[in-house]
Amino acid sequence: MKNNTSFIYAIGLIIGDFCALLAAFVVAYVLRVTLDERSLINPIDSDQYLKTWIMIIPVWILIFAFLGLYRRTVYEYRWRELSMLVVGSILGIMTVITYDFIVDTPVFPARLIVIYGLVIGFLLLVLERTILRATRMWMWRTGFGINNIMIIGSGDSLHNLISSMRYPSKTGYKVTLVATKDTILDKKPFKVFSDYRQAMDEALNQNIYTIVVTGIGDTSKEANEILAFAQSHHIAYKFIPSQAGMLNNKIDVELFQGLPVVTVHQTALIGWGRVIKRIFDAITSIFSIIILSPIYIIIALTVKLSDGGPIFFKQSRLSRFDTTIKIYKFRTHNLTYNGLDPEQAFTKMGKPNLINKYRDNGDYLANDPRITKVGLFLRRTSLDELPQLFNVLKGDISLVGPRALVPKELNNYAYKNLILSVKSGITGLAQTSGRKDIGYNERRALDLYYVQNWSFWLDIKILFYTIIEVLSGRGAK
Repeated sequence: MKNNTSFIYAIGLIIGDFCALLAAFVVAYVLRVTLDERSLINPIDSDQYLKTWIMIIPVWILIFAFLGLYRRTVYEYRWRELSMLVVGSILGIMTVITYDFIVDTPVFPARLIVIYGLVIGFLLLVLERTILRATRMWMWRTGFGINNIMIIGSGDSLHNLISSMRYPSKTGYKVTLVATKDTILDKKPFKVFSDYRQAMDEALNQNIYTIVVTGIGDTSKEANEILAFAQSHHIAYKFIPSQAGMLNNKIDVELFQGLPVVTVHQTALIGWGRVIKRIFDAITSIFSIIILSPIYIIIALTVKLSDGGPIFFKQSRLSRFDTTIKIYKFRTHNLTYNGLDPEQAFTKMGKPNLINKYRDNGDYLANDPRITKVGLFLRRTSLDELPQLFNVLKGDISLVGPRALVPKELNNYAYKNLILSVKSGITGLAQTSGRKDIGYNERRALDLYYVQNWSFWLDIKILFYTIIEVLSGRGAK
């Protein structure tokens, strides 16, 4: 019943990574030693150089393995894989440099070898893994390497699971058997049984790789019987807790008084993760403020000279633990409507019909009459947000997080406390997912996802996409 395709793919990645790194430093040698006529720090002949790197690269591979680059939880997710490749490449070259410093036999004939090898190595690693990923998906389309899945249970999680594995050529998983008393509305390219025992009997004929149980109590007789069946026939077993709310939070499995327990956290942003995030926020905001100071001055003068009104706009917003903070922005509203909420402003201007249009359109109007010409430019370029870097420096908000909302907008939201379990941010998933194209509920859903799935690399990814959005002018409000 065991499917070894994941193991084979991991072996392929190890061999591919080894070849990519070796090729990178061979190319680096050719570029600096063979083609470059400048003198060398340590003349090393090609044979000795090649033998040295053949012995060193396995240590680099061990670093990759330690970072999880050969585990499905990393290589299945492209951004996570790329971020770990960056970290692994830096740690790898630092390890080699340390080794070169300690031993008597030199590793690098010239300093440029380090830079050439690091850059070319990373590019070849990305190329090699892209080719392997494309090859695996091509094999899935031919039906090779597909893992057959049996799902037992009921409820929304069962139907969502079936739906998520509708295309085996993309996921590598194929639902072959389903045991449920629910009505299956989807097209059925699989066999359905109302009795899980009949499904288990059929599993012996279907080369089932994994059994997934959902909607059944983990201590029930059925769950224990299914687990025993899976173990006796060497089939992987996965269990989705029936307590649905648990799945929306960070889960840790640990020993408590000698017994395995599941600890549920509101967010992954706890412990050292929270400390690292704050340090990153402080350092980044300081450098950003210094670098952008000329732009601050130009915008401030432009806003002041446009109508003589205040430069900054301050508004009460909610952040972590329901704390009320003052958010700073460059003023973009006409003086007449500055400081008023949308309902008050549109009513004052005699256009109450715009209130529903504004809210239904995700708090956005293409030609908002409240905004000045200067303000329109600042909003389209997102430059009005720059003063919030001072909020980040103060610790009021973070660079990345759920959108900081006014109390009136968030007080009636069912998952308010969960969103406010972390600091609000200047940017977030909602802003990088089409700010003008999604409504209020979709935005809050993205905020919830961020809170429940935070990682440092997710923050880096969001910041990267935010820069692209700002430079391209897409989605700005």
